[in-house]
Amino acid sequence: MSNLTDRSCATPGPRMPTVFIPHGAGPCFFMDWNPPDTWDAMAAFLRGLAGTLPARPRAILVVSGHWLAPRFAVTGHAGPGLIYDYGGFPPHTYELAWPAPGEPALAARVSALIEQAGEPAQVDPERGFDHGVFVPLKVAFPDADIPVVQLSLRQDMEPAAHLDAGRALQGLRDEGVLIVGSGMSFHNMRGYGDPRYTPVSKRFDDWLTAAVESPATERAARLRRWSEAPNARDCHPPRAEEHLLPLMVVAGAAGEDPGRQVYSQRVLQTWLSAFRFG
Repeated sequence: MSNLTDRSCATPGPRMPTVFIPHGAGPCFFMDWNPPDTWDAMAAFLRGLAGTLPARPRAILVVSGHWLAPRFAVTGHAGPGLIYDYGGFPPHTYELAWPAPGEPALAARVSALIEQAGEPAQVDPERGFDHGVFVPLKVAFPDADIPVVQLSLRQDMEPAAHLDAGRALQGLRDEGVLIVGSGMSFHNMRGYGDPRYTPVSKRFDDWLTAAVESPATERAARLRRWSEAPNARDCHPPRAEEHLLPLMVVAGAAGEDPGRQVYSQRVLQTWLSAFRFG
């Protein structure tokens, strides 16, 4: 029987990077907008993601801003369904399909690694993929032929815990696992479309980019204190930072690898970025 443990015993391939990607607004890449090019550049970035990798991933581990749990949890279903956790969009967006397989062996391994690092974790055998997973990955990996598991955030949203969880997982990168954080570098629903938030989001985005591009020890220290950054709480209001926390996991999983901004754009009057480590 093939599983991730079997793969890890094979000849190692190139080390996978870790990436933090924006997942847009609901099913934004699969519907019409005014202006029509609102999400085109973001979609183009996602479509090009696979081509920037050193090899085809053997599996993908995704941390989405749309799943919070009391403790870290991992999807363990072999054939996860989709969770259409958005509202008010056209009917066809509730019929989107992306039948990527799960990987129960990887789910168990992720849970075990996090527990070994001192954080409680569990496998959820029933949960499917929320739109923070299937919407961007349907663009980036449309064939849906790579095994995928999703890792939750911890609902207390403690930055240090998410950095630690990422550190526990960094060895998976040497086994062909691509670790993806899916969120938004700006996520204040009141700010989208409001030009007053353009300079606000830019100040925070510049700080975030500088933090990501700092040496690893400084990077972790700055990300732990992200709420002290310029306009941080204007961009991620208190208790609503779940779209930023996936960045902590991928930054932790980066280890000592350098980080850099790989996409930046003003969308709906706010600045949004993507980051890559390694």
